[in-house]
Amino acid sequence: MNLSENVIKVLEKRYLIKDEKGNVIETPEEMFKRVADSVASAYQEENETEELAERFYQAMTNLEFLPNSPTLMNAGRPMGQLSACFVLPVEDAMESIFDTIKNAALIHKSGGGTGFSFSRIRPKGATVASTGGVASGPVSFMKVFNAATEAVKQGGTRRGANMGILRVDHPDILEFIKCKEDNTEVTNFNISVGITADFMKAVGKDEEYDLIDPRTKKAVGKLKAKKVFDLIVEMAWTNGEPGIIFLDRLNKDNPTPALGEIESTNPCGEQPLLPYESCNLASINLAKMVKQSGKKTVVDYQKLEDTVRLVVHFLDNVIEVNNYPLTLIEEMTKQTRKIGLGVMGFADILISLGIPYDSEEGVKLGKEVMSFIDKKSKEESMELAKKRGTYPAYKNSKHKKSGLALRNATTTTIAPTGTISIIAGTSSGIEPVFAISYFRNVMDNDKLVETHPLFKEIAVREGFYSEELMEEIAQKGSLHEIEGIPAHIKRLFVTAHDIKPYWHIRMQAAFQEHVDNAVSKTVNFSHSATKEMVEEVYIKAYETGCKGVTIYRDGSRDAQVLNIGKADADKTDSQEQKKGIIPRPRPKVTRGLTEKVKIGCGNLYITANYDDNGICEVMTNLGRAGGCPSQSEATSRLISIALRSGISVEAIIEQLRGIRCHSTLSQRAKGNKEINVLSCPDAIGRTLEKLNNGRLESSDPSIEEIELTLRVQSETAEFCPECGSPVEYEGGCKVCRSCGYSKCG
Repeated sequence: MNLSENVIKVLEKRYLIKDEKGNVIETPEEMFKRVADSVASAYQEENETEELAERFYQAMTNLEFLPNSPTLMNAGRPMGQLSACFVLPVEDAMESIFDTIKNAALIHKSGGGTGFSFSRIRPKGATVASTGGVASGPVSFMKVFNAATEAVKQGGTRRGANMGILRVDHPDILEFIKCKEDNTEVTNFNISVGITADFMKAVGKDEEYDLIDPRTKKAVGKLKAKKVFDLIVEMAWTNGEPGIIFLDRLNKDNPTPALGEIESTNPCGEQPLLPYESCNLASINLAKMVKQSGKKTVVDYQKLEDTVRLVVHFLDNVIEVNNYPLTLIEEMTKQTRKIGLGVMGFADILISLGIPYDSEEGVKLGKEVMSFIDKKSKEESMELAKKRGTYPAYKNSKHKKSGLALRNATTTTIAPTGTISIIAGTSSGIEPVFAISYFRNVMDNDKLVETHPLFKEIAVREGFYSEELMEEIAQKGSLHEIEGIPAHIKRLFVTAHDIKPYWHIRMQAAFQEHVDNAVSKTVNFSHSATKEMVEEVYIKAYETGCKGVTIYRDGSRDAQVLNIGKADADKTDSQEQKKGIIPRPRPKVTRGLTEKVKIGCGNLYITANYDDNGICEVMTNLGRAGGCPSQSEATSRLISIALRSGISVEAIIEQLRGIRCHSTLSQRAKGNKEINVLSCPDAIGRTLEKLNNGRLESSDPSIEEIELTLRVQSETAEFCPECGSPVEYEGGCKVCRSCGYSKCG
């Protein structure tokens, strides 16, 4: 396999088998062989195991499709849990609630994500008959779930992720909408408000609507629908949450209403499920589904059909070989046999065909491709039903009434493809390209420029490629203001932030039209977007048939003020009114100087940047001799946060100056006259002192190479906590394409 160094690093860190000492003992090819053999073994009586395993293996190693991460991690291994998506019920009883917490912990440990509806829990202040006490409400229990998730690491490979949903007519809805106003609360949850058709009608008419007690099903109050809707918009504008899901729409498409009502989805919102259902997902790499027709690149529909049929077969097999975390989940999953076939690389196939993402032609292709996939997936499910039988719940299903004899109650889903799209080397899900070129952190704090392969190919072919241009694109984040790039290339290579929200929703709706389940898609806004723009997107999502929507305004979580306790004017306790200090966002443009300093480990390069408000960040880079790069980076980051939090430069210098390091002092003791500092922190303190006092000039002999830097990045770039590279948001979760780190909530 021709895999990049970055992909191999992601596979080694998160997917390949390791021995008890943590050494990788599996190659990528062996991983795919392990998965193919395990999944193909499901129906040995069909006498096609070896041939089927080879077909699965070839398709995966060619990166034509990939299953969800738990399947890659666990197939053919003792744990054997292959599902990504689960929904668990939360009843209004203490025993049931803590049973669900235990079950969720087992799922997280096995690599799955969980969704919950808290709508059945009685509201805060309601009487608890058994004790005579007062109920604490659904939000308080969400925090208990959150704490449990924090304690469970998903087998060291995936982080716990949850979806929390509350119906808009629950009496505690206002508390729920604001429960993530403090970014340190409920950090392992994405949250969505369950919207009803009646609520949306009331919003349109500016009317009140009823709040319903979940125990008695009786109205216990009223709220102005427009005010509640405005609060949802305001909170989403503030930090991206809550999202919204349209409950009536989910249940209208529920193929098995006799089994119950759909209340919740998985963490990224693309998979509505009944309580105790799970779903297995896989995504076809559309970038591989093209061919040349004369001089023109076109969709290879025959290859696409063959791949669709193969993946439906693969996913139906997964249901059989799966080792379920709970018996109840196995029983419910096998009742409906839901699978979720989706896509990745949609932005890349548009580029290959010369079609801009934000265009009528782009939307049209989205509809055509997904309609084809949905149709062929149903045909293959019908073929499997002839051999293996329809799903057990079929007899009381909508499919039975329509005469559609399927093996699987659902076949299509559009998931965010996060790390599997990194492995496939393609764009994520149906998202536009996030960046044409970006800096990826590598060893010793060096930065490597990663460029979109199709852009690089075209740039080389048309004669405008250069390393300097790629660095400029990585700095500016968009092609719009860069000279030397032809206009038609700028039009084709639009990024998520170049595209107007209208086109994000149009594309989501185009795919949703031909998807059984739902579509995970993030509508990206610039930092300067208004609340009215967010409201417009929410309304448009409802009007165009989407089943839910998630938005993210660039940098909004960084800029959010954290409230410690309630901001209640009547409280006199200073702790209740105290506000945490949050650093101002990193400026879009900074100026700075880089100083070369000799230390005991070699050369230390210290960059100090400033804007109109003063010094705002420090970055360090150690030379080839080594040293302690992680310690230096941590020191630099903490100094930068302190500077942007209003801590005086003088106070920081005082803390840094005089810190000693045995390596540096040892070199000084040996008579190395080039060393005139005591340690790395001492060197940083001295550089800050020089710059602060106006004594650090570009004529200084210690200033090398980057004497004056103009750094231009996205307005409020956010970075991976593991490798420091930029992160992107997908379906309410952030993903790093450099190292595969992901986190929901």
